[in-house]
Amino acid sequence: MTARGGSRLAMALLLAAMPALPVVAGSEASPAPVSAPVAATTAVAGPAAGGPTVLNGQEIYRRFLDGLADQDCSDDASTRWRSHFGHVPRQLTSRNSDVLPLFGYVVEAMREAHLPTEYALIPFIESGYRPGARSASGPAGLWQFIAVTARNHEIPIRPGYDGRLSPADATTAAVRYLKTLHGMFAGDWRLAVMAYNAGEYRVLNALKRAGQAPAAADPTALAMPDITHSYVRKLHALSCVIKEAEAREGWMAALDREVPVLRAIPVPDGIRDLDTLASRHETDAQQLRRLNPAHTEGRVARIGQPVQVLVPQSAATPPVFMAEAPLETGVDDGGLTTSDAAAGGAQRVHTVVNGDSIWAIARRYGVSSRSLLDGNGLDARSVLRPGMELRIDGSP
Repeated sequence: MTARGGSRLAMALLLAAMPALPVVAGSEASPAPVSAPVAATTAVAGPAAGGPTVLNGQEIYRRFLDGLADQDCSDDASTRWRSHFGHVPRQLTSRNSDVLPLFGYVVEAMREAHLPTEYALIPFIESGYRPGARSASGPAGLWQFIAVTARNHEIPIRPGYDGRLSPADATTAAVRYLKTLHGMFAGDWRLAVMAYNAGEYRVLNALKRAGQAPAAADPTALAMPDITHSYVRKLHALSCVIKEAEAREGWMAALDREVPVLRAIPVPDGIRDLDTLASRHETDAQQLRRLNPAHTEGRVARIGQPVQVLVPQSAATPPVFMAEAPLETGVDDGGLTTSDAAAGGAQRVHTVVNGDSIWAIARRYGVSSRSLLDGNGLDARSVLRPGMELRIDGSP
């Protein structure tokens, strides 16, 4: 997390020079004046390529606990909010929902951005961790962005595509905004959350009226709306409810299971719907639809710019299509034809591994790509998958 410190004068100059940012208005907040757009970024929240495909649920829990800025629950008097969020531990252990994989995705996004994992609890408050949540007052998605805020954070909203309903787009924007607020308020997660709820100018003005600097502020003493103070209490109460769930009988055992790691990827060229994507990547089509409600009825939106989908890490590596390399009609550099090799000994078999292509395998064994395809009953649109066995010398 951002370190506290620096002189009051330096902080004041930083705050005075910093442009305003649009407030995120969810089910609990009212919109403040919106400022100039925030620059777009190509960074994507969540796990990077090449990581594990699954995590144990207990590891996700430990990652959350280790990232908390406030570990003390001894003086928490928010009995009301503890009771209100008493169902969340059950959500995290449910095998019939996507809450734990999504929570793990957001926790990792916060950890990678060096932010407190209290911020990963905001979607519980805003949407109940439902990517497709919509409020009658206008906010939508996991983070309940209003449309004007989404546009100012470069979340695309086009006919047929609402990027607020994309956990990838919305989480990237939320992390970027929270990181700005976290730095603006000297690493105090409580001030940052108040600004997230009510707008940074309200918090800055409250600090000024109280004669406080962000680095040494008492957030509870600021003249802010009750709903904003409650927002901080909710997050802390919820973090304590989750932290103390470890003591519940059987709860940790229920977390002891493999949970898919989620990752955002660009929609591959030629994919028109999520069902096709699921088939190509051998993953659950219904889960892809649940995780990506921005793609209405599973149809991949075409909005004139790249769009992302959230997929299990195991499905994030593109399948290798046979047609990705040219098909030779003659013999390869090895100078052996298929019939020559077959006459010289037993049938050769190659087991496909990650990174293989039809061209590379054919070249390795001194046969043509066309003979390798024909001998295995494949065509140029077939897919190579790890573990497949290919007859090198044609049909037996």
